[in-house]
Amino acid sequence: MVRRWLYKPIPPKEQIETLSRQLNINQYLTAILIQRGITTYETAHHFFRPQLSDLHDPFLMTDMEQAVARLHYAIENNEKILVYGDYDVDGTTAVALVYSYLKSFYPHCDFYIPDRHKEGYGVSEAGIRYATENNVELIIALDLGIKASDMVKVAYHQGIDFIICDHHLPDEAIPQAVAVLDPKRPDCDYPFKELSGCGIGFKLIQGYARTHREEHEIFDYLDLVAVSIASDIVPINGENRVLSFYGLQKLNQNPRPGLKALRDISGIKADQDVSGVVFTLGPRINAAGRVDHGRAAVELLVAESEDEANEMAGKINSTNDLRREFDVNITEEAIAMIEGNESLRTAKSTVLFKNTWNKGVIGIVAARCVERYYRPTIILTESNERITGSARSVAGFNLYDAIEQCSDLLEKFGGHKYAAGLTLLPQNLAAFQKRFEEIVASTLTDDMRIPIVDIDLPIHLGLINPRFFNILKQMAPFGPENQKPVFESRGLQVANSLSSFKDKHMRFLVGQSGSDQIFTVMAFDLIEHYARLQNGDMFRMAYTIEENTFNGNTSIQLRAKDIKFD
Repeated sequence: MVRRWLYKPIPPKEQIETLSRQLNINQYLTAILIQRGITTYETAHHFFRPQLSDLHDPFLMTDMEQAVARLHYAIENNEKILVYGDYDVDGTTAVALVYSYLKSFYPHCDFYIPDRHKEGYGVSEAGIRYATENNVELIIALDLGIKASDMVKVAYHQGIDFIICDHHLPDEAIPQAVAVLDPKRPDCDYPFKELSGCGIGFKLIQGYARTHREEHEIFDYLDLVAVSIASDIVPINGENRVLSFYGLQKLNQNPRPGLKALRDISGIKADQDVSGVVFTLGPRINAAGRVDHGRAAVELLVAESEDEANEMAGKINSTNDLRREFDVNITEEAIAMIEGNESLRTAKSTVLFKNTWNKGVIGIVAARCVERYYRPTIILTESNERITGSARSVAGFNLYDAIEQCSDLLEKFGGHKYAAGLTLLPQNLAAFQKRFEEIVASTLTDDMRIPIVDIDLPIHLGLINPRFFNILKQMAPFGPENQKPVFESRGLQVANSLSSFKDKHMRFLVGQSGSDQIFTVMAFDLIEHYARLQNGDMFRMAYTIEENTFNGNTSIQLRAKDIKFD
């Protein structure tokens, strides 16, 4: 696949030199900091040495005082509290965090996760009915609720109050709950807008602990927050950087039994970073809600004993194996549908429907189709006599806007620029497919059809040494808005040991003219370049720098993002 290389602007030389002297680090690394908005000694200090004291005052969030007061009233008056959350990683970690914290000193609380297949996303009638039947007087909604105005009214008439903790964009009308905690509210001046749903739950218990208990107690739950930040693909800057930095420390040094059991059963031995959570822990936690019921994920995450956690982790790991099977089979079916139909193959978008596809994995399948065809994709299935689906986009294309232009054909939709969900009546499917394709065809540019490799800096291989890499590592945690730096080097040649594996990956030693440095390169999904590398052709490479530990020996190696021949 052809990829576009986009180079970030190089900051002014004087600015680089000044900050480099102040920090006593390499000018190339200084340039990367400035590219990321870190332009002073003070901001660099906060970046490299994040502190829990850097977290914002929770009471800067609109409605926090009302939320804490209502929660304290419930506790003081022995009211039944229901912690209600979404079935994905962000929702289940949020429920586990708030429920575990409350349960540690207050017995009258329960939790509820809606059934993805029967109830769908959001606050459901079944959830309100459960609360009513169980004499609940306060619901704390996590990672959902910002669009639940109707259900909040239904609950109010049943004598149930709501505290909503959400991070999604609100509609014009904010639900009439006791408190609505959402930094994306237009009337909220909270300094950081990109907390995860679990992060909002953390701010609620931080506000409560600061007012009524000991604040240090809440930091024991940061491993859950770190898993949510990584899995929900929120920006890892600002307050999220602090939360994920200390959350990953907790996850690697002293995780709660459920996360430890999940790490063990996944065969993870090395310390987890954001990428490790995304590809190992996150999918397993998600699998519960995708294939079976998200409640199992919360039960794992709130487990207090290792034996209980190990048993739950085994069940969830088996569910994840089943999820993988669904994922592979449905992806193969989707690709076959596209390849077997000329109009689908040449379309600007992909919109596929099959009524037997598993609702829990269609988002994953949409992402797989984007990887292969690199165009906006919607995968649809049937659920409760409706057609429901997940959508994924490509860089630069606003998927949410395109779906919004089809809103008259939809029962409901939600999401953001690059991922969304939608529901429609079966009779509107053909019209939706036609209009969505027309909208995409008229707005998707040729450049948007080509995957992008963002390059921070061109460097010489001779620059890479242990000190350089040690400072680079301190820029972690890496993720959205603070991605692992990508470098470009030119005049490269295979030095030795070119080999392929699994018919799509390569491994080789690379050298550069004018340098004695030789590095191992791992090149995943770049097998199309094998013949020219074998031929000895000179090339340039976009890559990240990483550590490899084998047989007790640790070395620096490069991971290729793309290869081009001059």
